[in-house]
Amino acid sequence: MSSHRVLTSAVLLVLACNRSPAQVAKTTASGDRSRSVGHGLELAKAGRCAEALPILKRSLAQTADKDLKRNAGLAGVRCAMVGNQFDTAQDFLRLLNREFPNDAEVLYASVHTYSDLATRASQHLATSAPNSPQAHELNAESLEVQGKWSEAQKEYQLIMQRNPDTPGIHFRIGRLLLSEPNPPADAAEQAKKELEQELQLDPTNAGAEYVLGELARQSQQWDDAIRHFSRAAELDSGFGDAFLGWGVALISTQKFSEAVTPLENAVKLEPANPAAHYNLAIAYTRTGRKQESEREFAIHREMVEKNRPAEGEAGGQPAPTPQ
Repeated sequence: MSSHRVLTSAVLLVLACNRSPAQVAKTTASGDRSRSVGHGLELAKAGRCAEALPILKRSLAQTADKDLKRNAGLAGVRCAMVGNQFDTAQDFLRLLNREFPNDAEVLYASVHTYSDLATRASQHLATSAPNSPQAHELNAESLEVQGKWSEAQKEYQLIMQRNPDTPGIHFRIGRLLLSEPNPPADAAEQAKKELEQELQLDPTNAGAEYVLGELARQSQQWDDAIRHFSRAAELDSGFGDAFLGWGVALISTQKFSEAVTPLENAVKLEPANPAAHYNLAIAYTRTGRKQESEREFAIHREMVEKNRPAEGEAGGQPAPTPQ
């Protein structure tokens, strides 16, 4: 053995001897946990999920190694889904999203896992209660996504025939009438009736109030628009579009001072919405708040410039100049 190797071994021996029993035990425990997680990962990779899951569950909460914890969590999710252990899969996801909230792979796994869980739940609903209002509603929603408007409407109407007091269905029918690419001439009036019926069943439906506000705004029925938008905002304090619609309706009736507060809320809730900044700027201008007005107009101009098509592209227009 060379003198260098002898010296190195002697140094390591001295260092080991100088460590306290607690330090040695801590290092040993840490190594044991890492080996345990590694063993769980190997089992999962080999498809032996039934053996891997208990190890991953037990050791995941104990290891401090971030990479090991992340890999073990992802492996745990996959194994739990393979074994139809859905609660366990969600436990792993909750830990992963808490520990790695911005990790792309964790977010990707979350999307696919929850999508898979939703699909399985919908299949279970369809087989266990095929004639329930919920099954028909789920089918109608699927038809809407496919653009099969008339078929979806028939599903909703079937629910109302069998269960006329089911909340949410009149709202969906009303929204459907307004979403069709080639709606009948009286679609707005039909939708309004459906939405009003919805509010009779469920006075807390902020969506119904908002759509009624939009219909009133389009007809320039400003008092009705203000009433519906303000009610929607009252029912849902996070409903940015409701605050924006409320503020715009107040501006349209020249109630500029009253418009400031809902429009400030709209900007807080939807800071990336240029219309919110533009209308707040108008309200500030008309209430003599010049500095704040200039700030909001500047934000609006910056947003418009950022989203403007490149020169030569169709649709490029200059940002509006405040009056």
